[in-house]
Amino acid sequence: MKVSGFTFIRNAVKYDFPIIEVITSALPIVDEFVVNVGKSEDSTLELIRSIGSPKIKIVETVWDDKLKVDGQIFGIQQDIALSHCTGDWAMLLQADEVLHEDDLPKIQQAMRDHLDRPQILGLVFRMRHFKGDYWSLDPWMYRKATRIVRTTGNVRSTTDCCDFMADGIPGMIKSGPHGALIDARIFHYGWVKDPKVLREKLRFQISRHDGERWSQAMIDEQALIRSEYPTYDILKEFRGTHPKVMEARIKDAQRLRPRWNRWLNPRFYREVLLHGFKG
Repeated sequence: MKVSGFTFIRNAVKYDFPIIEVITSALPIVDEFVVNVGKSEDSTLELIRSIGSPKIKIVETVWDDKLKVDGQIFGIQQDIALSHCTGDWAMLLQADEVLHEDDLPKIQQAMRDHLDRPQILGLVFRMRHFKGDYWSLDPWMYRKATRIVRTTGNVRSTTDCCDFMADGIPGMIKSGPHGALIDARIFHYGWVKDPKVLREKLRFQISRHDGERWSQAMIDEQALIRSEYPTYDILKEFRGTHPKVMEARIKDAQRLRPRWNRWLNPRFYREVLLHGFKG
C-alpha cells in the first residue's frame, strides 16, 4: 500500500499558517507529500523547501484571482495537488489542519482495512475546531470531514474544498455509504491567530467568493472583522493533548480572555436551543 499526502498553500508566512506543523505531522505515515505552492507575496516556497524531506514533492502554480464563485479557486488548487498523488490513498491536510501522533497507527490500520473495499472512496475524520486560542473548542462547527480519498481519478473536491465528491454519486463522500468514519481526529487551528492576521486572511478568503450569502453582514459575523469571537464565552474547554508538532506554538500562546463556566451562561442554552447540544 502506497500513501500520498497532499495540500495547497499560498502566503503561508503572511497569514501565519502552521504549514510546517501540518506537513511534518503526516510525514511518518506517507510515502510522498505533494505540496501545491501558489505564487506568493512572501517566502512560502522557501519555507516548504526548508523542511528538507525527500518525501516532499513541490508543484508551483499561479492562482487565477478572477475566479470568485463559491470559492472555486480553492477546490481547483486542492485538486491540482491531488492529481499529482501516486499512492493508493491520498491524505489531505489543509494548511491549518494537523494530525495527532496518537492517531497515526489508527489511520494506517484504517487504510489497510479499507484498501480492498472499492466501494469505500474516502475515510472520514472527526474534526476538532479551535477558536480564539488553543484551549477553546467550537462544537457547533462541522463535525466530520473526508480527509483520505482514493486516487482513482473519479474523486474531486467540492467547490469550496471542504470535502470530496465522486463522479456519478450524489452528495459528499462523508455523508453517504462510500465514506467510512474512522477513529482519528483532525486538529483545525485556522481560527487561532493574531486578530489582525486573522482579519486579513479571512478578507482574502471571502474575496474569493461572490454572491448574496457572502454579504457584508455575514463577513462581520463569521469573519470577525472587528476582532471579536461572539461565541467565545460559551465554547467548550479543551482538556486533551495537542499534537507534539504544535508544542512550540502553544508554549508561546496565551488565552484570548478569561472565560467562566459555560454551563452558568444563559447564552450557552440559547445556542443549544438554536443548534442543538454538540458537546
